[in-house]
Amino acid sequence: VQFVLHAGCLGYEVATAHLILLSCSVFFFLQPSLFPTPPGPAPSPCSLSLLPLPAPSPCSLSLLPLPAPSPCTLSLLPRPAPSPCSLSLLPLPAPSPCSLALLHLPAPSPCFLSLHPLPAPSPCSLALLPLPAPSPCTLSLHPLPAPSPCSLALLPLPAPSPHLSPLFSSPNPHSSPPEKFVGCAVPRRSGGYVIGEGRSFGALDWESRSISTIAVIDEDKPNNRFNDGKVDPAGRLFAGTMAMEERPTVLELKQGSLFSLNKDHIVVKHFNQVDISNGLDWSLDHKTFYYIDSLTYTVEAFNYDINTGSISNRRMVYKMEEGEGIPDGMCIDADGRLWVACYNGGRVIQIDPQTGVRLQTVKLPVDKTTSCCFGGRDYSDLYVTSACKGMDEADMAKQPQAGCVFRITGLGAKGIPANSFTG
Repeated sequence: VQFVLHAGCLGYEVATAHLILLSCSVFFFLQPSLFPTPPGPAPSPCSLSLLPLPAPSPCSLSLLPLPAPSPCTLSLLPRPAPSPCSLSLLPLPAPSPCSLALLHLPAPSPCFLSLHPLPAPSPCSLALLPLPAPSPCTLSLHPLPAPSPCSLALLPLPAPSPHLSPLFSSPNPHSSPPEKFVGCAVPRRSGGYVIGEGRSFGALDWESRSISTIAVIDEDKPNNRFNDGKVDPAGRLFAGTMAMEERPTVLELKQGSLFSLNKDHIVVKHFNQVDISNGLDWSLDHKTFYYIDSLTYTVEAFNYDINTGSISNRRMVYKMEEGEGIPDGMCIDADGRLWVACYNGGRVIQIDPQTGVRLQTVKLPVDKTTSCCFGGRDYSDLYVTSACKGMDEADMAKQPQAGCVFRITGLGAKGIPANSFTG
């Protein structure tokens, strides 16, 4: 589907971009080879559909095989009730090691999966249709490091948390339901993941299906939880907290803080009095830390010491303008420009942090844009998540793509690899 994106009040037209629906209320990982560059003019004959059937046969699967040398391998595995099935797409032979894991959710919210060819240069797109109410989805987006730099991790946020699926599917995929609200998850260099779950940093191990607590924060604030988090270039995990929301953006203010966790599992509190701790990233020279406390409606910068992880000299980089919405998730591109998802603004904006000037505005067909990161073979695709939590049937009728993830191409910008936690 093609959309012509406009640059808001800047008054010029951004290059036409392709927006491809990518997600529903599940946690999955997507490898870049699902969007391969075609070897020639021949269209891709790939077609995959997953449709629910009446019990006791809840799923049927039809597949047209891909031409050599890209033979797809598929397995359909039963799961305990009330989640009777899951679909696992096993890795393809090199040089296209794609991997897809999809968890089938309990009725009355079945997942539907379809794979259809698109015109070159993107012969295939993956479309996961959003689930109907009462299963609204709110998603955060995290890039994964090399050797899989284009992988994306999508976290379903609303309680009760759906199951998580592993990074790479296997003949026997498994899942592990978190007990508390998961605000962030980052890869660990030694294997597994470090997550911000409730008010705890935890180590997530897929083999044992276990989460072990590393450290507990905000012990005097039981209503707090982790929100966005990211790893700095030295391998420290930075993550912030906020009070639990009564409804989107309605919460007790000034309850959150910004923390970091180093390789020795020592926690540092950098500051408090935070409303909603959100997007964060570092400059290309590692000397500046960028940060968003959403309800200040600003993007801020700090001097950063990469050796110690300390921050200082807090200052404003950008003030949101009327109609732009609330700053949410954020990432940096290879030119040092910031990309900010604007909640209730239906857009992502590109900012030059040196001048405080907005360079681009990319509008989307949904209002609740939540986060963004770069992916694709050369990091030139921008993936943008959105939310549908708090939307009623009338709202969803107006914005049926709310809660989906969008892939945006043709922006003239590229991202950089993410970092892994070193502890």
